[in-house]
Amino acid sequence: MSHPFPGLEALIPADAVLEKLADGATWGEGPVCLEDGAVLWSDIPGNRVLRWHPQDGSSAALQPSHFHNGHTRDEGGRLYACSHGERAVLRSDDAGQSWQPVATHHAGKRLNSPNDVVVARDGGVWFSDPPYGLIQPREGYGGQQEQPVCRVYRLDPETGEVEAKVSDMLWPNGLAFSPDEATLYVTDTSRTHDLVGHHHIRAYPVAANGVGEGRVFAVVSPGMPDGIRTDEHGHLWSSSGSGLQVFAPDGRKLGEVPAPEAITNLTFSHLEPFLYVTGSDSLYRLAVSVRGARF
Repeated sequence: MSHPFPGLEALIPADAVLEKLADGATWGEGPVCLEDGAVLWSDIPGNRVLRWHPQDGSSAALQPSHFHNGHTRDEGGRLYACSHGERAVLRSDDAGQSWQPVATHHAGKRLNSPNDVVVARDGGVWFSDPPYGLIQPREGYGGQQEQPVCRVYRLDPETGEVEAKVSDMLWPNGLAFSPDEATLYVTDTSRTHDLVGHHHIRAYPVAANGVGEGRVFAVVSPGMPDGIRTDEHGHLWSSSGSGLQVFAPDGRKLGEVPAPEAITNLTFSHLEPFLYVTGSDSLYRLAVSVRGARF
């Protein structure tokens, strides 16, 4: 019997299927796993955060959400969210019951619309800041773009300072660290509004919280490399217009998990050997043979 996902035999069990858990979102995004086994995920145009639990099924966890997009958690279990509407990165210490802004400005000017977020082992909060919440009426409250360019920032956990780290991309979007945190991967989704824009993933060397010159790691097609994650062995798992695409640490495409809709984001469970995946209107689960490098 052949493997259902050629090239991914070492990463996905032979009997794995992309299992739909919930649907009904307008545009699904930002999955994150909680300690009780639930998954929170965003319905950005629906202005709500959805919750799926293996016993309770699907429900609305936060409405209105002020257009949450990406979510993550730190090693202590605290949740972080990117809010298009509040133009801020938020934190929750109570499993998403309440949220407080932790990053709203850089150099005295409001952020654009934070999109995706990851937390490093030292507690630094890295996030991307494209303009989607300003230019798309269904994904934010609009407003004037105050930052001259779209960047990736780091929120210092000690000082609270928001530091610009990547400034050479058009519209930075999804973020992921390599397992040793020596490389930061960033997707560019500027093709969504510009036919000559990008749909690639860039890799940046990181040392002592400084970021070196980036390079193109992989070009994703069809569609866009929106959300990304890495596994414990350094493979990069990317969303795309046709499903999940998986790349080796050297940028070679290993294989793909086809999906019936565009895939937008993903996260590894820290509790079980599963990958949770958001599509344009659905939440999926995929059994995997590896653990995530981060949450």
